Amino acid sequence: MDWTLELVVVPVSDVDRAKTFYLEKLGFKLDVDHRAGDDFRVVQLSPPGSACSIAIGTGISQAAPGSYGGLHLIVRDIDAARAELVERGTVVGEFFHFGSAGQTPGPDPERRDYGTFFSFDDPDGNGWLVQEVKRTEPKA
Repeated sequence: MDWTLELVVVPVSDVDRAKTFYLEKLGFKLDVDHRAGDDFRVVQLSPPGSACSIAIGTGISQAAPGSYGGLHLIVRDIDAARAELVERGTVVGEFFHFGSAGQTPGPDPERRDYGTFFSFDDPDGNGWLVQEVKRTEPKA
């Protein structure tokens, strides 16, 4: 039986501000923006090429805005991905990798899959990592 992760709820304090950030600064696609009264709104957005989406909204999570960290986006070309976000005006961190001394500045010297990262935060402080994986076949 396949089990697929389709949606991750990301807690935010201002839905419109977060929606603008994910659309304009990250280039996510808007899937849904639905309201059911003043106390419920769900906005679903998808990263380009991803089968998994995020949801932000009102009345959809009890988690504190900005309390999530370690959300991962996987890209095949981390240099191009970082350049695109910088061009969109997103504040991003520098490349880093993990070596014998722990987290180390710069890309993985061998450019191994899962080896190079950079980070950014959404307007509420939810932390994202971008990780380079050059594999050509889907993960089994």
